[in-house]
Amino acid sequence: MTVPQIQVQTTPGKLGLTIDKPVQQIEQPKATMEQQQPAAILEISTTPSQLSIDTTAVREDIDQKSSFRRTEEYAQLGRQAAMDGVGRRASEGQQLLKIENGGNVIADLAKQNGTPPPAPLGIRFIGDRSKIQMSFTPGKANIHATPQKPILNVQVNKPIHTYTPGKVTANMEQYPSIQIDWKG
Repeated sequence: MTVPQIQVQTTPGKLGLTIDKPVQQIEQPKATMEQQQPAAILEISTTPSQLSIDTTAVREDIDQKSSFRRTEEYAQLGRQAAMDGVGRRASEGQQLLKIENGGNVIADLAKQNGTPPPAPLGIRFIGDRSKIQMSFTPGKANIHATPQKPILNVQVNKPIHTYTPGKVTANMEQYPSIQIDWKG
């Protein structure tokens, strides 16, 4: 006896996928930055120094006197010369009054008045430096600086982002099938 048989033949289905990968681009532009540094405000005030040098005593030592001092000395010398002249004339008059006593009084007077005194030596000495009077007041400088804050202008730029999404496409490469046969 023959037993009937069933033959089942299957073909599996095959699914094909086409994948387009996603594309992503990110670009970060640098920040835009402007920077300024204003100069500091500088204020300077000064008090000048003072130097005082008094050389009057030293100049008098080397015969470089002020006009007031020189005038005063010449007036004193004039008074003294006038007094000496009056005394000399009186002395000469007294000698002339006694001419009868003998002697050669007129010749002696002429000899006294005609012979000049010897000239002074041309040597001069420099004055004493210790007589210089000096005073000094130092000056002052006041400096005030006011710093200025920097001016910063920063603009952050947003990133440039482009994105193309991926795509998956499915297609059937092989459809499934079943075949059943009877043999009997």
